[in-house]
Amino acid sequence: MKVHILGASGGIGGSARTTSLLIDDDILIDAGTGVGELSLAAMQCVDHVFLTHSHLDHLACLPFMMDSVGAARGRPVTVHAQPATLEGLKAHLFNGVLWPDFASVPTPQAPFMLYETLNVGAECKIGARRLRSIPVNHAVPTVGYLIRGSTGSIAFSGDTTTTDEYWRVLNACDDLKHVIIELSFLDKDEQLARISRHMCPRLLAEDLKKLKAGPQVHLTHLMPGAEDELMTEIARHVPRNTPRRLMRGDILEC
Repeated sequence: MKVHILGASGGIGGSARTTSLLIDDDILIDAGTGVGELSLAAMQCVDHVFLTHSHLDHLACLPFMMDSVGAARGRPVTVHAQPATLEGLKAHLFNGVLWPDFASVPTPQAPFMLYETLNVGAECKIGARRLRSIPVNHAVPTVGYLIRGSTGSIAFSGDTTTTDEYWRVLNACDDLKHVIIELSFLDKDEQLARISRHMCPRLLAEDLKKLKAGPQVHLTHLMPGAEDELMTEIARHVPRNTPRRLMRGDILEC
């Protein structure tokens, strides 16, 4: 199983792209602006999109991808998410006002896109891979995912602040190779991190104490322009086995 990092930034500007991970060649975890890194041929291969939550930086390119390749595919793309996220998509994005309703285009009987509810804590099997939804702690209903392949597992937190269930599920996984966790704000902005339910280095360092030793920890969602300072701060809090910064173009393998 390969995870291609298409976007791992908390914003845009220059080379920054927002959150999207490509599992092998057919599954997207979130669909931020990083999806724009894919060729048309690569986008046509995506059969499944698993969303963590309804915030725009995690799904901004889903409408454009559907518009670009929907008609060229022989089957619909399935969008998997918890009910609150799917309801947000239907009401506020694919509503015929901001964007066409691709769940009924070109016809309700043969649409470009399907919605599939994945309840919190549930698991979905795609080929040899299993994706488990894990509740995390963010400003809107949000999940992370534990993605299990035949030779190892990778976990992705989505957006979160201090959380417990994510670490509990990860600690029970005996073949966990990589953990991806968000880090958004500097310690001086801890109050903003708490209000918006994101991580700052101090909060993250405390949460990482809940994770059993073993997997490599990667950081995502760093705010553009603050990346170096964020990495300096987290290294000060976690001087041993300091998490590494996840970069657009990275490939994680299990």
